[in-house]
Amino acid sequence: MKAVPADATVEKGQRSLFGEILDWMLAPLLLIWPISVALTWLVAQSIANRPYDRELGEIARSLSLQAASVAASRDAADKRRYALAPEAAALLRADETDTVYYQVRAAGGELLQGDSALPGPEETEGGTPGELRFRDDEIGPERVRVAWLWVPPEGQAGALVTTKGAMLIQVAETLSKRSRLTNEIIKGVILPQFVILPLAVLLVWLALARGIAPLGELQRRIRSRDSSDLSPIDERRIPDEVAPLVRAINDLLGRLDQSISAQKHFLADAAHQLKTPLAGLRTQAEFAQAQIDAGRIEPAELHRSLEQIALSSQRAAHMVNQLLAMARAEDKEHAAQRGPVNMAETAIETVREFVPRALERGLDLGYEGPSAEASSLRVLGQAFLIRELIRNLVDNALLYTPRGGTVTVRVVEDPFGQVSVLQVEDSGPGILESERDKVFQPFYRALGTNVDGSGLGLAIVREIALQHGAELQLDDTRDRRLLAEDEGPGARFTLRFKAQARS
Repeated sequence: MKAVPADATVEKGQRSLFGEILDWMLAPLLLIWPISVALTWLVAQSIANRPYDRELGEIARSLSLQAASVAASRDAADKRRYALAPEAAALLRADETDTVYYQVRAAGGELLQGDSALPGPEETEGGTPGELRFRDDEIGPERVRVAWLWVPPEGQAGALVTTKGAMLIQVAETLSKRSRLTNEIIKGVILPQFVILPLAVLLVWLALARGIAPLGELQRRIRSRDSSDLSPIDERRIPDEVAPLVRAINDLLGRLDQSISAQKHFLADAAHQLKTPLAGLRTQAEFAQAQIDAGRIEPAELHRSLEQIALSSQRAAHMVNQLLAMARAEDKEHAAQRGPVNMAETAIETVREFVPRALERGLDLGYEGPSAEASSLRVLGQAFLIRELIRNLVDNALLYTPRGGTVTVRVVEDPFGQVSVLQVEDSGPGILESERDKVFQPFYRALGTNVDGSGLGLAIVREIALQHGAELQLDDTRDRRLLAEDEGPGARFTLRFKAQARS
């Protein structure tokens, strides 16, 4: 049985906590109730038998007292002396509800008096002299309760009972009175249960509804919140059992608040960064239009304005591309679609892509490591993201390395087949140790540099490394203490990816 509060709406297939608890509370009750009825019937039958067994046993003992004086004799005179008076025999038959049977048999099994239809006890039942015993038996179609005992001869009260030395006394009656009393006892016990059981169900329902009322109150408090309210839920007015859930929700709200704050900060920085190239683009366009309208435009000035417009457009496009790359790097569902990636092949293709730009800036860009065909390890990851990681590291190195410098992309494969190492190093000014954690933050640029960049490249590198479980390390290429005045220590970015042998 599933039940829910009246004010709750449960979608199809959704489990109700109220109904679940109610089921587990009522199911045992409904299961135990028929067992209780069966046990009540057994107990009532036992209780009903006791007074009637006592009465039946008294009758059997009374007959045994008369039989004891003649148990040792077999002559006819003793038999006549044993015979019950007609009044006593009639008294045994006087029960208006049940039929009473009695039987007296001699030691040899001869019927002395009573009903011959009453069967005797089984030989295996045995007995001791004078011991009153009871059994259930049948006379024709009727079931009867039988009280019986062996009566030893005079002077042999302590002797073992044998069929040759003792008389058998049996008194039996039908079970109508017992059945009636049993039914009365069962009615007296079971009928109140038909009132108590629905009342118990109602009380359980009310108690459970009152017990889970704080959950409804908690639900209303959460629903009444403003969408921007991510403050922790007050834990003082909730049950102890719900406190862990509320603490987990508060932890989620805290992390969500931090994530939203970081996103707002990121969007504000992105808007600020995009505003500069767009403002330059607009200024140059308005300046060129004003010169054309005034008829004072010179080809050289128009060429300069168009160059500035192109440069601003390039900066804006680069910023948008970096923002898209950052979004892809943070997309965990996209990053989860992984496959084997040839790190050497990806690095070689990226280096080839940047060769024209390196030549334009007068830089020596090279690759060190195994060829794509000779590479024996594969990195489990998202090929596009790993390519984006290498692109940003190379782009960063080309931006900060002065003319005449060198940039090297290196892939080192673990001979034990466990790790694939990617290194990108340059001969530029390097990064101070105090700033090495900050350069991986979005839109942060190292102090003392006038490089025209977006400030997102290294942030993208760190995010992709985290997505792939790679270890990221930044240090100097050369020892700062051994450098000449006009030399830079350079920067080396090292990433260690878990790898597996090529299948």
